[in-house]
Amino acid sequence: MLSKELVAASTVPLVLSVLAEGESYGYALIQSVRELSGGGIAWTEGMLYPVLHWMEDERLVESEWKEADTGRRRKYYRLRKEGRKALHAEKQQWLTVQTTLTKLGKTQPNLI
Repeated sequence: MLSKELVAASTVPLVLSVLAEGESYGYALIQSVRELSGGGIAWTEGMLYPVLHWMEDERLVESEWKEADTGRRRKYYRLRKEGRKALHAEKQQWLTVQTTLTKLGKTQPNLI
């Protein structure tokens, strides 16, 4: 499991990345990220929904209530143009961190 701080820092870029693949609802986002991370990132609804609401306020995503196949109403989220721009910026930032860590791993002895 990732630290709480790393989970928090990665939530926005991960949500944007999943939504770049197509619209989704909260529980499906939680399941997608859990599956993609091999269980290493386990969001709760109480953690995700405030982030989704913030992203709506920032106009990164928009939402729409729809009826699912089960007849249950779900709030579906999709990226806005601003969200795609934010995703690009977030990916660049994470790439910088990843590149730096990779370089450090090659120059420092393995401590494990």
